[in-house]
Amino acid sequence: MVLRLKILFQIFLVAGFLYFAQLMVLITLQYVPLNFDVTFLQLKTEITLLHYQIAFFTHVYSSIFVLLLGFLQFIPWLRKKYKKAHRIIGISYVFLVMCLATPSGLVMGYYGNGGIYSQISFCLQAILWFIFTLLAFRYALKGKYEKHFQLMSYSYALTLSAISLRLFKWIIVSVWELPPMDTYKIVVWLGWTFNLLIAFLIIKFTQLKFNRMIN
Repeated sequence: MVLRLKILFQIFLVAGFLYFAQLMVLITLQYVPLNFDVTFLQLKTEITLLHYQIAFFTHVYSSIFVLLLGFLQFIPWLRKKYKKAHRIIGISYVFLVMCLATPSGLVMGYYGNGGIYSQISFCLQAILWFIFTLLAFRYALKGKYEKHFQLMSYSYALTLSAISLRLFKWIIVSVWELPPMDTYKIVVWLGWTFNLLIAFLIIKFTQLKFNRMIN
């Protein structure tokens, strides 16, 4: 019974991820190829700045691959049976996050909607995303795979904020009638802090389960 519930829960999580991932793909496709005629960009006065344009499209195009590649890294059988593929995918994920997604995200965060409150959130998220990914990569190189898994969990939790931000926005709009900007200021923080909390709880639960097995 417990095993069946676990399998059903895993199926639910995968189905949920795939559903939101395809929504993110559809959102990304709006900007292909270099399409400026999208509502979000039309409302951004910064779109006239060349460095913002470069940052925006770099972030949009790279983040969708980061989202999909990161998901593959948490599939147990792929990680165990195809270790070479796991390393190649992992290196690709690290490169995209550290060299493209987080630097461009930091630039976008500086110009984020919602004023200083939202800008701090976006910039802090980008910095933590970079740090967690870097540390995860360094632990992998040192062969400290437990630490690598933990830090990569935090890294991917921040990657998933692209999904959770929109999910929380939908929930808040459906339940409360808040002004749009108030809703936005809530979800820009909730979208990634909630994910880090969930990652922390999963790590602690995994450690507790492991300790019970060896004691």
